[in-house]
Formats: sequence, structure tokens, C-alpha cells
Amino acid sequence: MADKVIKHSHPPHGRIKPVPRAPERRGLRHGVSLLPSLFTLANLFCGWACVIHAMRGDLTTAAPFIGIAIVLDMLDGRIARMTGTTSEFGLQLDSLADLISFGMAPAILSFQWGLMPLGRLGWAAGFLFVTAAALRLARFNIQTPSDKRYFVGMPSPAAAAVPAATVFYFPAGMQTYQEALPALAVVIVPALLMVSTIRYRSFKSIDLGTKRSYRGLILLAALIAAVASNPHEVLLAMAYAYLASAFVGLAIARVRGHRPAEPAPAIPAAAPEPPPGPTEP
Repeated sequence: MADKVIKHSHPPHGRIKPVPRAPERRGLRHGVSLLPSLFTLANLFCGWACVIHAMRGDLTTAAPFIGIAIVLDMLDGRIARMTGTTSEFGLQLDSLADLISFGMAPAILSFQWGLMPLGRLGWAAGFLFVTAAALRLARFNIQTPSDKRYFVGMPSPAAAAVPAATVFYFPAGMQTYQEALPALAVVIVPALLMVSTIRYRSFKSIDLGTKRSYRGLILLAALIAAVASNPHEVLLAMAYAYLASAFVGLAIARVRGHRPAEPAPAIPAAAPEPPPGPTEP
């Protein structure tokens, strides 16, 4: 009886075909995919460091951390595209880090700098900035841009650069209610621009691998030299120049759109045909 059971336990169609194993992923790809995430975590750390130093009242140290976070945010996306390691996980992690570094950190920095004397009005302005940054990042994640050369609304890193550069230029802060009123514009204007539909130029389309990249390197070296020599003035000018760039573009487009059309060149009238002569008999 046992022999029969063993005999019938074999498959009726011969040998079992081996199941093909999934190809093993290369270790190099695992290592490369970690690189953009490391930059994202460094971005998150800068936002956290800005919050800690702002709560301690050390605004001169807190403000530059937002600038460093902006540079790291530009690098992690570019590195992910260059190495082909973009993923949904990286996109969500980047958005969460940006909400801290470019939403919460600038709001707390601005509150400690100039919104605190305003009381509840300062609280509301800071919350408005955080909310606008969250809405801006959520819209960016689900939006498919028709023209990749432009952002719809002011990018959150550029919006965070406005209060950060202002605090870095004038770290003394506001002490009275009247002095603190201009600080509302420093926070509310970038917040409204983040959720607007005004188009801002994107620098992601710049190709650093072209044959004429040495020109870009020269401009980059000049920018680094300018920031190193006069960091407060240059960073402040860059932040507000980018904020105003969209309005300058709108003004130029409106001027071109209302330019009167040039009159078409006059076409000479055709000579009248001579009357038909008498017919021959």
C-alpha cells in the first residue's frame, strides 16, 4: 500500500520545470539610489537646524541654513535625474523635507524676527506661509506642466529665500508693533505668490553638459565671488529679483501684446484694361 502511494505521488507529466528566478538587482544601483536621498536628508537637517537656532534667538546663524537647504534641494533632483534613480518614494520624501525647510522653518524664523510683536496677527501670517507652502508642494506633485521651462506659482524654495535673505541682511529684528507691520509683507507676499498662477522661470532646463558649459562655469564662479565678497547684499538682491522677475515678464508680454500692428505694404493697383477695339469685318 505504501508503494502505491509513493508511485501515485509523482506528477503525471514528467519532470517539474524549474521556476525562473528574478534577476538580482545590482548593488551599484542600490548605492546610487541612496545618493539623492542623502541630499534630501541634508536638506531636512538644514530646516531643523534653522528652527532650533531661530527658537534660541540666533537669527544670524538660522537664516543661512535655508540658503544651504535651497542648494541641496537643487542638487538632489538633478542627481536623481542624472543617475536615473527617480522614484515615487524620493518624490514624497523630497516634498516632506521641503515642507519643513521651506515652509515651517521660514515661518518660525520670520515670527522670531518680526512677527512676534504683532501677536495673533503674526501667528496668522506665519500659519498662512506654512499653508501656502503645503498647498504649493501638493499642487506641484499632481500637476503635469505643459511647459517645463516655467513653474506655475512661485517655487517654495524661492519663496523661503525672501524672508531668509531679509533676516540675514537685517538680523536685528522688529521690536514694536509699528516696526513689525512691514514684516507682514515679507511673509504674506511670497505666500500668495506660491499659490498663484503666475509663471516663474525654471532653471531645470539649463544643460550643464553642453559644449559651451565653460560659459556657465564662468558665470557660476562670478556668482560665487559676488556672494563671498558681499553675501548680505547679493543674496537679498537675488531673492527679490527672482520675486519680481515674473512681474517683469508679465509687463514685457503685455507690452508686446498691445504693440500696434505694422500696416501691410500697399499693393499697387493693377492698370485698367484698355477698352476693346472695333472688331474687324
